[in-house]
Amino acid sequence: MFQRTIAKSVEVVGIGLHKGESIRLRVEPMDADSGIIFYRSDLGRSIPLKVSSVIDTRMATVIGQPDGYISTIEHFLSALYAYGIDNLRIVLEGNEMPIMDGSSASFCLLLDEAGIKELDRPKEIVRILRPVEVRDGEKYVRLEPSKRAEFDFEIFFDHPAIGRQRYRFDFTKRRYLEEIARARTFGFARDIQYLQSQNLALGASLKNAVGLDEDRVLNPEGLRYPDEFVRHKILDAMGDMRVAGYNMLGRYRSFAGSHALNHKLTQALFAERANYEIVQTGHARVAEYERCFA
Repeated sequence: MFQRTIAKSVEVVGIGLHKGESIRLRVEPMDADSGIIFYRSDLGRSIPLKVSSVIDTRMATVIGQPDGYISTIEHFLSALYAYGIDNLRIVLEGNEMPIMDGSSASFCLLLDEAGIKELDRPKEIVRILRPVEVRDGEKYVRLEPSKRAEFDFEIFFDHPAIGRQRYRFDFTKRRYLEEIARARTFGFARDIQYLQSQNLALGASLKNAVGLDEDRVLNPEGLRYPDEFVRHKILDAMGDMRVAGYNMLGRYRSFAGSHALNHKLTQALFAERANYEIVQTGHARVAEYERCFA
């Protein structure tokens, strides 16, 4: 398996979740070993995708600098994880990714339109060698060695429509498209009202999120999956792990994880060289993993 980019440039226009403004997104092919590069065309500034680029995780994953950042990148990165894209330029005329329908499905369609191009360099992935964990009270996120890419997430919300949910996802691209990609972000009406009073979440609507009041789901069409909430948490986790700059071979486990904990987890992972190794595809230790992208 070789490094991947896209076959041609494509673009789309969507609404930003927090500012509610129209945002043009363009994705462009890059050469091997270029990595994932975000570019603010309105500022003429590039932001490489790496753990040290993260500057905020309170409501979304944000990279860059206070005077030039890009917010809400996790849904798009989740799609890049699923498609195995290694090299890409993401051009934006604003400070956040468009929210689209609140899932990664629209970004998957965008990548399908662009097509996948294999390059002439071996793909590299991060292989987890020993457990790494970050906790905050009962909440935790953890990476463990595994021969597969696995995601095991559990949540609990004291709400009739959510309650306790757990989902175990054994990654392949096909299963991602079927089981994870369409799971939307969600929010409570009371929280949205407060955020909008602070000039945040101005683009939030039932067209790009699952909304909940005190008792029920507000979307007329209902849920896309019975456990859509925890599936979206896996979607987010995959995007947050992709901030590391590589796909990962290992098991991700979490109870009530968040963007903040996920960022601390990637920091802890790379803090000690004994935690991981960078492996080229084609090696016997990752042969099974290559089939996940078929």
